[in-house]
Amino acid sequence: MEALARLDQTLAAYLSPEQSQNIKRAFFYAEQAHFGQTRRSGDPYVTHPLAVACILAEMHMDPQSIMAGLLHDVIEDTGISKAALAVQFGDTVAELVDGVSKLTQIEFNSLAEKQAENFQKMALAMARDIRVILVKLADRLHNMRTLGVLNPSKSRRIAKETLEIYAPIAMRLGMNTVRMEFEDLGFKALHPMRYERILAARANARGHRKELVENIRSQIEAALHREGHSATVTGREKHLYSIYQKMKEKRKSFAEIMDIYAFRIIVDSVDTCYRVLGCVHSIYKPVPGEFTDYIAMPKANGYQSLHTVLRGMHGVPIEIQIRTREMEDMANNGIAAHWLYKSDDKATNVSQARARKWVQGLLEMQQVAGNSLEFIESVKIDLFPDEIYIFTPKGKILELPRGATPVDFAYAVHTGVGNRCVACRINNRLAPLSEPLQSGQTVEIITAAGARPNPAWFNYAITAKARTNIRHFLKQQKREDSVALGERLLDRVLTTHDSSISKLKGPTLEAFLAEHHYQNLEDLMVDVAQGERLPSITAQQLLGRTQNDDAASKETIAIRGTEGFMVTYAKCCHPLPGDPIAGYLSSEKGMVVHRESCKNLGEFRETPERLVALRWHNEIEGDYIAALKIEVENRRGVIAVIATRINSMDINIEKIATGDKDHLFALVDLELQVQSRVHLARVMKRLRNIDGVRKVTRVKN
Repeated sequence: MEALARLDQTLAAYLSPEQSQNIKRAFFYAEQAHFGQTRRSGDPYVTHPLAVACILAEMHMDPQSIMAGLLHDVIEDTGISKAALAVQFGDTVAELVDGVSKLTQIEFNSLAEKQAENFQKMALAMARDIRVILVKLADRLHNMRTLGVLNPSKSRRIAKETLEIYAPIAMRLGMNTVRMEFEDLGFKALHPMRYERILAARANARGHRKELVENIRSQIEAALHREGHSATVTGREKHLYSIYQKMKEKRKSFAEIMDIYAFRIIVDSVDTCYRVLGCVHSIYKPVPGEFTDYIAMPKANGYQSLHTVLRGMHGVPIEIQIRTREMEDMANNGIAAHWLYKSDDKATNVSQARARKWVQGLLEMQQVAGNSLEFIESVKIDLFPDEIYIFTPKGKILELPRGATPVDFAYAVHTGVGNRCVACRINNRLAPLSEPLQSGQTVEIITAAGARPNPAWFNYAITAKARTNIRHFLKQQKREDSVALGERLLDRVLTTHDSSISKLKGPTLEAFLAEHHYQNLEDLMVDVAQGERLPSITAQQLLGRTQNDDAASKETIAIRGTEGFMVTYAKCCHPLPGDPIAGYLSSEKGMVVHRESCKNLGEFRETPERLVALRWHNEIEGDYIAALKIEVENRRGVIAVIATRINSMDINIEKIATGDKDHLFALVDLELQVQSRVHLARVMKRLRNIDGVRKVTRVKN
């Protein structure tokens, strides 16, 4: 009853009596629904939703959100349906409650999959109404405050999930107060001994620092007063998890972390922020490169402030944050600041618009993610705390995580730009796509109509949007390549039986697909291409025959070099156009092309049904890897001469290394890109003419 009275008192400060009465009605409804249920602590279960409602009321949330907080476990833990809630409290409240409720009717293979599916469900609900996440954060906050009653393994699991997902989400939404409490409570549950030691050390340090902190604060206040500025100056204490993270990441002792003195200056206008900045810079010397203007360029979560670092007395570092009262409220409460008055508050409008844009990005990631586990990993990647600010050629500012590359920038501009990206200019100079970007740079993306994402981009793309879209494109491309190859392999066998795929369409094909659990013909083609089903056996099953498939081996498939991901060239023998070749259907790599003389191909003859007769097409495209072994005189500069000669022929070197050598001779292993066997012969002839080269041979295996 004390908690209910406290809720009443909070609501009376900003809601009408009628709105407060509706919220109280929701409380009694929840109390009746949870009657007989208790928490692990032994308290009546309704104390939890009541505490959640109190947290939301302290944020000054709207009545529907607070009612949803009171009712958030009703669908999940009682027999009451979403429809019944909608009749009692309206569709909006019912949708909010459903968005927070877990999926209880579905069996999952693992706890990780269950968590991922529940988060995905909540993300979809967030896209419809952003308030879902605010109710969830309040729910999680009370659960974190009462972790002590749970067994250690469960409390550690919940704390880990909170630190990985919910604390970063709170930060992304600008809710700094909630984020800090999440982090400290999570830290306490995961590392109780470290928490207690840092807590005691901070309390001890506070006593030693008190006089110096007060001295610096009074000096700043006196200087501001002389200049006629009305401002509030407060000492800013680091929270425990922040201290722990900095000690761990920067490998510094507690004393080194606590050597920095932090202050916050709250003023009445943006203009005064910049005047106060000049004033503090006149008292203490600013540290070069340590000033950041988050007022002109707010963070992705809407955070605004001026940050500067100064050198105080005896070289003591002083961190200063300067902001208005509205910015202070936004920094602490973010998207939840003045929720009821968002239509009149431009700053809050901007914060909520940014939050909705982020949620929309989650929705796009969900649509192209392979499954819920892949989606939640993408979300974790997306929750980067540090940002850099990059300019487009037209002057638009894009926010990216620190360490982002031009590939990330291209996908941030538009998915189509990312997919067609081939090069970039950073500050008007050509630069590699792997170069990490720095804040303030101007980036121009160069695109080409026929370009497509490169699998190598995974090595340096770090944003969730870039990685998800690259993965999705490559999966789609691999599927298209598989379908095309599967059709060629199956048609090759069917031709020997005077049939083809086009002739099979009808009840016979539909019956075959249904019997083998394929949704469509394309799924069957993918399995054929990937070696999961053998073309010869599949053709006989489709035709209803059991005759020998010897005739099929006489038909060959022409390799053009443009088959895509499902045709690879064996690294053991490096086949080139002009070499006699054969293929092997691998269940992992699809069709692997070998030279007919390759020793490994001989081993594969034990499974002849997987061997495919191949030949080179008359119109070959692309470059192919060839391996050479060169015997040279062991003298300085000979490798440089070889590399220069190859470069003069406009040929790319894939790998060059020296092998066995003595005081007279050395062996050079070389891999380079050529167009055909004839092209390689010309290259070898040019290499043999180099002074100091004794022998050039092609590596067969």
